[in-house]
Amino acid sequence: MSSTPAITAPTSDLAPAASPPPAHVAIIMDGNGRWAQARGLPRIAGHRAGARAVRRTIEAALTHKVGWLTLYAFSSENWRRPRDEVSDLTALLRHYIKNEIAELAANGVRLRFIGEAGRFAADIQASLAEAERMTATNARLNLTIALSYGGRAEIIAAARLIACAVASGEIDPSELDEAAFARRLFTAGMPDPDLIIRTSGERRLSNFLLWQAAYAELIFLNVLWPDFGAAHFAEALADYASRERRFGARPA
Repeated sequence: MSSTPAITAPTSDLAPAASPPPAHVAIIMDGNGRWAQARGLPRIAGHRAGARAVRRTIEAALTHKVGWLTLYAFSSENWRRPRDEVSDLTALLRHYIKNEIAELAANGVRLRFIGEAGRFAADIQASLAEAERMTATNARLNLTIALSYGGRAEIIAAARLIACAVASGEIDPSELDEAAFARRLFTAGMPDPDLIIRTSGERRLSNFLLWQAAYAELIFLNVLWPDFGAAHFAEALADYASRERRFGARPA
C-alpha cells in the first residue's frame, strides 16, 4: 500500500486537473457511523449524509471527466450488522433508487450493480435491474455500485465458473489466462481501477476489488465519508497525477 501521507481536508474546491484523469476511480466509502456518533445522532443519519456525499462525488466525477466510478456501498460482511441497521440501509437503498435514478439517467450516467444481489428482497432486485435497464445506453459516466459485495466471494464465484467450463470442455486448463479469468468476474468488461480512494483514515482494502486492485494507486483520506466533497476528489486526482505508474517494471 502507498506510503504517501493521508490527505487532510482541503481548503477550497479545485478546478479539473490539466493532466488526463484516471479512467477508473473506485472508492471505499467509510466513516458514516463515526460521523453520526460524533454528532450524537443515530447511525442512519450518517448513512443518509453519506448518500448526499455520493451525489457530490458523482458530480465531481462528471466535472473531471472520469469515465468509470465504482462505489463500495454495502459489503457482504455488512449483513452481520444489527438487524435494525441492515433494515435502515436497505430502506435507504430503496429510497435512493426511487429518487435518484431519473436524474442519473438525465445526466448521461450508466448504472451497474455488482455483488450478490440475490441476497436482497425481491423488490430491491427488481429495482436494481430496472435502473440498469433505464440507463443502459448512457456513456458519460459508468457508475458501478458494489452491493452485498466481497472480493473473495467474487474470486470464488469466478473459479467455480472456470471449473464448470473446464469440466464441460469449453476451456482447456493449459490455455487459461488472466483475461479468461477476468471475464468471469462481476466486473467483466470494466477496466481495472487506476485509483482507489478510502475515506475515514483506515488503510486497508477491506475485501474490495482484490483481483482488480493489483496495480491501482491507493490514497487514504483523513475525512469521514459524509464530509467528502468535490475538493477532496480533486486533490486525490492531483495526487494520482503526480505518481509514476510502472506496473512492476523498473524505471527507465
